[in-house]
Amino acid sequence: MNAKTTEQQRNEQVIRQLYHLADAKSKDTAKFVSQFADGGYFYDVGAGKKYYGAEIGLTVDLYAAAFPDMHRELYNFYFYEDVVVVELSLNGTHKGGLTLPAGTIPPTGKEIHAPCCDVFHLKDGKVTAFHCYVAVPILLEQLGVFMNMQAALRH
Repeated sequence: MNAKTTEQQRNEQVIRQLYHLADAKSKDTAKFVSQFADGGYFYDVGAGKKYYGAEIGLTVDLYAAAFPDMHRELYNFYFYEDVVVVELSLNGTHKGGLTLPAGTIPPTGKEIHAPCCDVFHLKDGKVTAFHCYVAVPILLEQLGVFMNMQAALRH
């Protein structure tokens, strides 16, 4: 295994801090947003939406409301220049409404352990781009709503 460069170590710490700020027990949405560079963005690939500025924190708040015990298990970090790729899972119990672009899934009480892959671009210790690829079909299956989405949504 190759040793990490100083820049890779710094980038990994930035990303670990970002995840820490998004977890339910340590959530700090304003500080999460402050980790992004001016003009930086968060792209929720599954929802097909990019967030800029203060809106970057919306998904942190939405997931914390839906899963009050939300936490991430980080599996692997990969580095290439200013890019960090992280394999992880999103974990929590669905106790609040999960707001999606199509509507809201009311609480199911079920646990999720949804696979996810995040791609970060960093410059000078700040996130310039964060692309989040959640395995949405698996998440919805774990909530018990995958095969009946329309019946599960409230408009």
